[in-house]
Amino acid sequence: MSAAAGRLGELLGIDHPVVQGPFGGGLSSVALAVAVSEGGGLGSYGAHILSPEAITDLVAELKAGTQRPFAVNLWVPLDGEEDLRPDDAELARHAERLLPYYAELGLSVPSAEEVDGARLDFGAQVDALLAAGPPVISFVMGIPPRRVIDEARRRGTAVIGTATTVDEAVALERAGVDAVVASGSDAGGHRGAFLRPVRESLVGTFSLIPQVADAVSVPVVAAGGIADGRGIAAALALGADAVQIGTGFLATRESGASAVHRRALSGPDARTTVLTRLFSGRTARGIPNRFVRDMAAYEDEVPPYPVQNALMQPIRRAAGGQGRAEYVNLWSGQAAALARGSVGAGEYLASLVEGAREHRAG
Repeated sequence: MSAAAGRLGELLGIDHPVVQGPFGGGLSSVALAVAVSEGGGLGSYGAHILSPEAITDLVAELKAGTQRPFAVNLWVPLDGEEDLRPDDAELARHAERLLPYYAELGLSVPSAEEVDGARLDFGAQVDALLAAGPPVISFVMGIPPRRVIDEARRRGTAVIGTATTVDEAVALERAGVDAVVASGSDAGGHRGAFLRPVRESLVGTFSLIPQVADAVSVPVVAAGGIADGRGIAAALALGADAVQIGTGFLATRESGASAVHRRALSGPDARTTVLTRLFSGRTARGIPNRFVRDMAAYEDEVPPYPVQNALMQPIRRAAGGQGRAEYVNLWSGQAAALARGSVGAGEYLASLVEGAREHRAG
């Protein structure tokens, strides 16, 4: 792999065709994004749980940490999500199945008012992000509004969209994004399907890459199941212009993952992952633990995001703080075993670049 990052490098001004996956839910960190950007990749920060004011502060902190390009990521709301407002009685029915976990962790059940207060206004978030002026804005879960793409272009901010199918990639290109992440079903964390249900959008990464590369003219970033130089070389050989690596960077010292999460990523349990709605109400890939197994019968009954997310947030936070891996959302892709474990992000990035160079030369 040459030092230049090909078409994505020309677009964004990065040295290597490696994008750090943007982690939501507090798993991102400024230190991680800065380390990757300083190393010549594209560092990213998942900001979907941040208020507009916090987004403004975040971009200022990232700009203070690096002069290199970085990305800030937001979730596009799915149809109907912003209208989900259960009353106390409805919420109590959903919370009942979680009562043993609240009790075990010493927690109280959130009220309908608290659940409603936890939701964030996407329009206000994206307006704050545009005004803050990061070099790159990336989106998952859907197509950003046309006004957002137009305003980003006016400000000189690149826009990256995320697709889980060829049809989604084509729709994103038609909407005007500058690059598309082709996110295969191997990827950890939340699935971003938006044209069809998730179960109809589970295309493996190395099946998805060449089809998307053939279907769109903008740069394609391959994501899912890539954690070492062999995966990068394979993705580039199949037509990707760059790769996005999530789990591998999540395991580094700079990530916002809890100690129990990082230990799980480097242990034998990470060889098995499942898709689950139990932690947030949206389908995500993670390492199965006691909570996932005990609650498996309720996969189709839990309320959609953001309601289930608000109900589970106290449990996730308390369990993480107490070192209780059995109740934490252990997001992981299918290639966790190929990652370097708890090393620095800069060291990991350098190993990826060198490994890809060796395998492409071979």
